[in-house]
Amino acid sequence: MTSEFSAPSPSSAPGWSGRTDGETAEHLRWHQVVRAASSAASLPDDGSSAAASDVASSSPSGAGGGRSTALVGFSSDEGVRRNSGRIGASEGPHALRAALSPLSYRPETGALSDHGDVVVRLGDEEHPGDLEDGQRALGERISGLLDEHDLTVVLGGGHETAYASYQGLAGSKRVGAGTRVGILNLDAHFDLREESHATSGTPFLQALRDAEGSDHRLSYAVVGISEANNTRALFDTASEHGVAWVTDEQAQTADITGVRRWVRSFIDAVDVLYLTIDLDVLPAAVAPGVSAPAGFGVPYEVIHACALEAARSGKLALADVVELNPSLDVDGRTAKAAARLIHTIVSRHRTDGGLLA
Repeated sequence: MTSEFSAPSPSSAPGWSGRTDGETAEHLRWHQVVRAASSAASLPDDGSSAAASDVASSSPSGAGGGRSTALVGFSSDEGVRRNSGRIGASEGPHALRAALSPLSYRPETGALSDHGDVVVRLGDEEHPGDLEDGQRALGERISGLLDEHDLTVVLGGGHETAYASYQGLAGSKRVGAGTRVGILNLDAHFDLREESHATSGTPFLQALRDAEGSDHRLSYAVVGISEANNTRALFDTASEHGVAWVTDEQAQTADITGVRRWVRSFIDAVDVLYLTIDLDVLPAAVAPGVSAPAGFGVPYEVIHACALEAARSGKLALADVVELNPSLDVDGRTAKAAARLIHTIVSRHRTDGGLLA
């Protein structure tokens, strides 16, 4: 089984288009600024993983003081299918690019480069898709991007994206012996399921188990947990692994200051941060285009505040946004909500966390 890695040509970035008001700095939108990667790679026929070769990116002269953000997509439904969800998240990267394209470009953002999509073949019960190969390929790609750019943002894909994201971070120069790695998950679900194979419900249990045998330390925290949608077994697993969480009932607008303090406290205790946003944490009216729409949900302004705390912390190295299912979206509202979060993360991102030597 093989997964494909596709990258756009240097002269064009597929999926990036929109209104143009002018070519000078004050008129720029994302689609005018994003530069495409210049190379592509795929997994060899024997199934072993291969990362794409190093690429160069460019940006408007002097933009962002040399800062750079890399974007990469994970076109995968296989984890959702294995988790008995509604498939369609493989089209998420395309929809996210389309929603990001017309947003205004803030000069402090710096360079933006698009490194294409890792594509996972969808399988069935008899012939499972190549998720594990895809996760390995994406993880290697992320490691390389983290070593080259200030921030890497992954456009999912189902939440199986998260295990690849963790692998990529753990394999990068950002993480060394003794590094305190933090995963902040904005999600209605723990995704700590015990399964015989990887699914969209297993990524953080996989990450926590991997970390047990590593030389770095991993802490995992979740904002938005739905008590109605997580079994007692999942709460027990979370407790066993020292997971911290805030429920959706606790994370309402009236308590936004307390939630922000809680998030800040978690970030203060780690050295490097990975932020993952599952769009099903938002109320169904805000995010209808997901596999499992929320019956309650966390208000958008609370999720935005959490993302802002992460971006401003100086410790954020990696972020992903997952579970967008365009086939279930209404008026593109889920994609637009997600794009605004990504815009905030990238444009407000601080870089004073630095790299490990």
